[in-house]
Order: sequence, then C-alpha cells, then structure tokens
Amino acid sequence: MRKRFARREDLGLTRAEFRVLQLLDSPQKIQAFLDRIPQNFEPDGDTALSIREVLRQQRAHCIEGAMLAAAALWVHGERPLLLDLSAVHDYDHVVALFRRNGFWGALSKTNHYPLRYRDPIYRSLRELALSYFHEYANKRGHKTLRRYSRPLDLRTIDPRLWATNGKNCWEVTERLEALPHYRLVSDRQIRALRRNDEIERRAYALRDHPPPADVRRRWAEKAAKRLTWRERKHAR
Repeated sequence: MRKRFARREDLGLTRAEFRVLQLLDSPQKIQAFLDRIPQNFEPDGDTALSIREVLRQQRAHCIEGAMLAAAALWVHGERPLLLDLSAVHDYDHVVALFRRNGFWGALSKTNHYPLRYRDPIYRSLRELALSYFHEYANKRGHKTLRRYSRPLDLRTIDPRLWATNGKNCWEVTERLEALPHYRLVSDRQIRALRRNDEIERRAYALRDHPPPADVRRRWAEKAAKRLTWRERKHAR
C-alpha cells in the first residue's frame, strides 16, 4: 500500500532537508522556491540531481526541480506525480502534477517563460500538455512538442534512487522515458504548423537566471564549431 504522507524516514532526508519540504505547503510556495533556486546549467555534463543534491548544490533544472516539487507535495498528502513532455529536435521537459477540485495544474523548473507553472484549471492531462504547445519551440522557431507521458508516481521508486542519491538519478529518467506516451498532434497538423515569429523568439531568449561567463563561453565555442562545419559543407 502506497503511503499518503511521506515521513522524513520514508525519504531518508536529514531534519534540515525535510524541514524545507515541510515549509513548502502549497503549490504557490513550491513554485516560488523553484523560481528562486539557481538554474543548473550542467557545466560538467548531464545531471539528474536528487533532492539532497539540489539542496546541497543550490541548483536545479526541470526534472530535478520536478522531483523536489513532487516530494514536497507528498509530504503534505498529495501524490508525487511527474509528467514527461516529449519533443523533437529539442529538449524534453518534466513537470510535477497536482490537482485542485478535480482540475490539473503543474509545477515547473525552467529558465524560460513558456514552460513555467500552470494553474489548476485543466480537465485532463492532455489539456494541460497542450497548454505548453504553442510556446514550446526551439531556437529556429519550430514548435517541437509532440507527446506527453502517463504520470509517473515516485512512490513506485525507492527514494534512495531519487531523494538521497549522491549520484545521478538516471533510474527516474529511464522510467519516464519507458512510460506510454500519447500524441498531441497528427502528421497533417504538424505540416500546417507556423513557425514562431521574431518577437516570440526574442521573448523566449529572456532568462530567469543568466548563465555564468564560462557557460556562455562554451555555448559560443559550440556555435562557432557548428558554423565552421556549415561553412565547410557549403564550400564543397
């Protein structure tokens, strides 16, 4: 039987770590906490930090923030559910789900404006996922969101793998990817999609937490390498 409330012993957290989750006793407080915590730009490579590591390192990206948000909900008697938003030619995004009066909302850690918090006004998970569709675009303005997953209940995974893991929580990402995913748009609809215009792309460039100088430098180096490759290709 899955526990309704998560105790400190269930999660394996210290008293100080657990106290953080106790104080986050509403979706609004959880989202405000996620917004304040610095963005994890993964300077040393891909990460999937546990709750303990997020609190220790004071950084998070989407799935890391979603796991912390889901745990806070569980501490207060709500199911710790994650939802995967699957994209093409773009990054996937993961949110934590909550319900109010039968309607779905989402808690989200993101550095850009489009993929943020969703108020609990959506009658189905499909409706909720579609609320992210228009602004879910890559740097070229292509709308990239294609599927959403069945919810993943973190109570089905040992908390030692996602709450206190000192390494990366790849087990959670693998479980999310293995879940059934449902299409949001048909092939005919995809062919009719309009690219985001210049103003929309400029708005997407707004960031909550600016990347540090070393991260910006690496991005510039990668962009220069891509440009050099294109130049060589067109010179053939």
